[in-house]
Amino acid sequence: MPHDLIDDFTARGLIHQSTDAAALQTWLSTPGRRVYAGFDPTADSLHVGHLVAIMLLRRVAAAGHEPIALIGGATGMIGDPSGRSEERNLLSAETLTANIAAVDAQIHRLLESAGQPVHVVNNADWMQGVGYLEFLRDVGKHVPLSQMLAKDSVKSRLDRDGGLSYTEFSYMLLQAWDFVHLADSHDCRVQIGGSDQWGNITAGIELGRRLRSLDLHGITCPLLTKADGTKMGKTASGAIWLDPARTSPYRFYQYWINLDDDDAGRCVLRLTELPSKDCRELAEEQAANPGGRATQRRLAEELTRLVHGPDGLQAAQQATAVLFGATLESLDDAMLADIFADVPSHDFSAQQLDGEGLPLTEALNATSLSPSRSAARRTIEQGGAYINNARITDSNYRITRSDLAGRQLLVLRSGKKSYAVARFPETLS
Repeated sequence: MPHDLIDDFTARGLIHQSTDAAALQTWLSTPGRRVYAGFDPTADSLHVGHLVAIMLLRRVAAAGHEPIALIGGATGMIGDPSGRSEERNLLSAETLTANIAAVDAQIHRLLESAGQPVHVVNNADWMQGVGYLEFLRDVGKHVPLSQMLAKDSVKSRLDRDGGLSYTEFSYMLLQAWDFVHLADSHDCRVQIGGSDQWGNITAGIELGRRLRSLDLHGITCPLLTKADGTKMGKTASGAIWLDPARTSPYRFYQYWINLDDDDAGRCVLRLTELPSKDCRELAEEQAANPGGRATQRRLAEELTRLVHGPDGLQAAQQATAVLFGATLESLDDAMLADIFADVPSHDFSAQQLDGEGLPLTEALNATSLSPSRSAARRTIEQGGAYINNARITDSNYRITRSDLAGRQLLVLRSGKKSYAVARFPETLS
């Protein structure tokens, strides 16, 4: 049964700011209302930071309303200055077109299972052919400069040395017009977004009042940040993307597994569709047994299943189990390289696998798992040496092609947690 959207947002800590709460709740008390969030196609994939907006729209659907996802084919040509300290690089038309197609496909896949009609629109469709003078006359005339200068997203940039270009300054006008256009074309009266979008949202609300005498509404949610205030979804190697070609299901799964308890607790509430009761039970289980990481595991499962499907979740869990001693069956070179990307590796000649093969003692020494061959021999004899997580106790063991886990590599282990990758790249020839 559909639930009250505002009550749901409030219970999950998803409301940072909103327009008149009573008027908003009254408008949303009728099923089938349309609510929109925007996505600028700055890359050929969404990332973890976009998951908040995606989940907000899924909650809109769960409450019996119709989500609208707006892709900024027009605004993406400029770049939103909100929440940024410097101007975005402008994208070529070819790059933007490719990004729009990729993001459109991702949004459809993530929202179409939400249970309500989904509308994915592109603001380039109504901005193409609109002349500069026409836009200034029909839209710009109705937006006071004092209003634009008062927005935090503008003021913060004007106070910096780099300033704010006129191109970025005009972004607010375009997004404001998007809101009015969607009110005209889809009877959409509510816009949702991150807290850095408040200025853009209220600009649209004011434009709707001036141009159409409409009562439009806005909700912003807290940005997805860690307890230390840094943006969530960033790692030392870059953003966590939703496209498996950019961030594998394993890496995606591991990101959530490795969150600290407080961050995981907030994410379970904000980013999953688990009932609040289940979230509280997870928090209690976590408090009773912190080492079990119940919240992280459930969070990783829910989000990996949503983003990468059941097969992606299974692959991520299988890859994770390898780190705890599971066999390396059904894992190809790409997945093994991903799992063990952060461990030492060493390239050997494929010819060393022929004939009698490569001595395991030599491999352990070359990959720095043992300081010497004699130390490697002791490790093997004491039961601490593994090839592809299978224990080897023969100190004279020699590695041959049959030991390869994939087509050109195998995984060595010393003790419980010391791993290394042995590569034999010439085996592909």
